[in-house]
Amino acid sequence: MFLGCRKKNKVIILGFVDLFLNKTLENNESGDMMIKALLTIDAPVFYRAPDGRVYTQSVATYDDYWIIPRQSFVQLIVVTRLRNIDRPDDTWRLADGEGVIFRSVPFYRGPFQYLLVSREIRVALKSALEECDVLLCNGPGTLSAVAINIANDLKKLYALDVLSDPYDVFAPGAMKHPLRPVFRWWFPRQLQKQCAGACAISYVTKQALQERYPPSSQALSIGVSDVHIPDAAIVSAPRPLHQKARTLNVIFIGTLAQLYKAPDVLIDAVAVCVREGLDIKLTLLGDGKHRAELEAQAARLRLGERISFVGILPAGNAVRHQLDQADLFVMPSYQEGLPKAMVEAMARALPVIGSTVGGIPELLPPEDMVPPGDVNALARKIREVVTDPERMARMSARNLEKAKEFKYEVLREQRMEFYRYVHNKTEQWLGQQK
Repeated sequence: MFLGCRKKNKVIILGFVDLFLNKTLENNESGDMMIKALLTIDAPVFYRAPDGRVYTQSVATYDDYWIIPRQSFVQLIVVTRLRNIDRPDDTWRLADGEGVIFRSVPFYRGPFQYLLVSREIRVALKSALEECDVLLCNGPGTLSAVAINIANDLKKLYALDVLSDPYDVFAPGAMKHPLRPVFRWWFPRQLQKQCAGACAISYVTKQALQERYPPSSQALSIGVSDVHIPDAAIVSAPRPLHQKARTLNVIFIGTLAQLYKAPDVLIDAVAVCVREGLDIKLTLLGDGKHRAELEAQAARLRLGERISFVGILPAGNAVRHQLDQADLFVMPSYQEGLPKAMVEAMARALPVIGSTVGGIPELLPPEDMVPPGDVNALARKIREVVTDPERMARMSARNLEKAKEFKYEVLREQRMEFYRYVHNKTEQWLGQQK
């Protein structure tokens, strides 16, 4: 009897010790609860090596991209489509590290492949979200949409980064898919509903996306770019004034997996310019399933050596070298949030032509933009710019000054404040659930 009581008391005491230790681990030195967050990323830009480490060619590296949210969350579980590789390229950088771990969902391409693995994806997301306290989404996206539904079922908060406009993504000419009109009807409505239910939203534009996808009145809403330009990427002076006649190099950077950045429109416009006697060349950086048809389009237009398809280059110096060799950057997109490639071009003091969509009007003045999908308007604008060296010099100086607004230190505090808010809101929410 006495021995039984001693064992019972020991169990009770150990229980109190475990409870104390768990509560201690849940809180950091300042007394704040240590919140664990799940982050969904739709873009398949991460690669898993045989040793389990995750690498990327993009800017989402451990040392740069994750440092801001890691200030507010004890751990980030990143759920995405991981590609398995034999070994990383020497130019790739680590994406995982202490406090940042990756989980993979079954790999898919397009809506039909997604349907085949949708159940496994939901199981993987639910399992990961049950480990976490709050959901962070990069949207719009398929994984984000599924994760938000699960978060609602589990009564967990979610915050949203709105990066693009699905209404423009599925605009005529932007995508070749038989269900494009259905997607254009469905996905904007879905994003509007997601924004209405988020506890906090970060938009990459100052007002364009906010107007179409408004937050709820109770949510924190900020407009801050996800584009961070390091000091090393910003040149010290504008481009010099060139008066001497020479071949002018136009550059485009963007995915060729879809046509929403309108490389086909740009190729047609360059063909018009060449027929009218302009001595220009076009370099396209990017790759995807439409590359072969774009190359065929260039051959059909007899552009020959005037168009160069470079493919995908590692982010950083390789891309900057191509920008430095160019005279004009053109992005005639059907849709954009706030285009990182355009800001990077501006940081190299390049004159830039863009379309009147998304956040581009927040970067460029009206005289440097054209309507999306208008080949002749784009050809006229290119001709106006490249035949006016003084205008190109003015554009160079203005763009360089604008790019300085996207320095890392300018945007860092805004992003940190966003994640601090999400942390505190989650802490309050968890306290109410107990």
